[in-house]
Amino acid sequence: MRFLGHIIVTSLALWVTALILPGMHLGDDSASILTQVLTIAAIALILAILNTIVKPILSLLALPITCLTLGLFQLVINTLILLLTSWVSGLFGLTLAFDTFWWALLAGVIIGILSAIVEAITGIGDREDA
Repeated sequence: MRFLGHIIVTSLALWVTALILPGMHLGDDSASILTQVLTIAAIALILAILNTIVKPILSLLALPITCLTLGLFQLVINTLILLLTSWVSGLFGLTLAFDTFWWALLAGVIIGILSAIVEAITGIGDREDA
C-alpha cells in the first residue's frame, strides 16, 4: 500500500514539476486527460522501479565521490536516474524529455522537495512498526 502511495506522490510531483519547468516535457499535450494521467502514472512507476533497483547500486559505486562532495553528488545521481527514466519511458512510447542536463537536475531537485513535502503532510513515508 505504501508503494502505491509513493507512486501517486511521485506522479503528482512529476506533473507539478512539468508545469513549472519549461525545459521538461511530460506526456502529450493533445492527448485526453485519462491518457495523460495514465502516462504520468506509468512514468512514475518506471521512476520508482529505477529508484529501487539502479539508484542503490549507483549510490554505492559513487560513495567515495559522494563523501568527497559532502553528499552533493547525490544530485547528479538523481539526475542520471531521471535521464534513465526518460530513456526507458521512450522505449515504451511515453514522453518524458529534458532539454538539457541542467533542466533534469533542476527537475530532480523540485521533484525531491515536492515529494518530501507531500509525504510529510500525508505521512506516507512513515514506517508502521508492529
